[in-house]
Amino acid sequence: MSQVFITGANRGIGLALTKLYLRDGWDVVACCRTPAQADDLLYLISDNPGLEVYQLDVTDNDAVNELAVELRDRAFDVLINNAGYYGPHNMGLGHLDLNEWRQVVEINTIAPLNIVQAFLPHLKQARGTVVNMTSKMGSMEDNHSGGSYFYRSSKAALNAITKSLSIDLAVYGMKAIVVHPGWVRTEMGGPHGLIDTQQSATGIKQLIDNLDDKQNGGFFDYQGNIIPW
Repeated sequence: MSQVFITGANRGIGLALTKLYLRDGWDVVACCRTPAQADDLLYLISDNPGLEVYQLDVTDNDAVNELAVELRDRAFDVLINNAGYYGPHNMGLGHLDLNEWRQVVEINTIAPLNIVQAFLPHLKQARGTVVNMTSKMGSMEDNHSGGSYFYRSSKAALNAITKSLSIDLAVYGMKAIVVHPGWVRTEMGGPHGLIDTQQSATGIKQLIDNLDDKQNGGFFDYQGNIIPW
């Protein structure tokens, strides 16, 4: 039975991906910060015996390591670092709060690498694929509007991390990619997004399902198109 590990699975793209993988018969380990408030996720448990929900704050290193130990017998075919944080929208140059920047980087950049590190034995067992959710806002070439210093820098750093992961993991027959999910109508993306979570998740899963060795280390959108670094 194929197994996938998803963070930020309580809503938005993470929840949509959880539903798609369950529909295709995968076992899903779905993580979120507050399961007691994740009604849409918990609702799925009764009809999906392959779904397990775990409480996880991705920035809590001890909790990440403890969960890795608890799940030590699992072999994950796919690990999706989906949890993310944009940060304040009303901070321009000259008014930047460095503590907020640290939080954005902690969630978007440090946590994904730490999770991969903690679950590396689980991924090695299945020669799994690491999928880090990024954004076109982390692309240098695509930056034509400036601003958004916190989010852009955190995703650019995540892109660099993932490129290194793709090289280091290849010796184990594994792959790592970054995926821009599109401008999605979610709590983070806002109500004016161009696509819904179902469209985004469907494209992302199709990309992962058909990923080949030549695509290892790539930067793609949800439709599988290459995005410039």
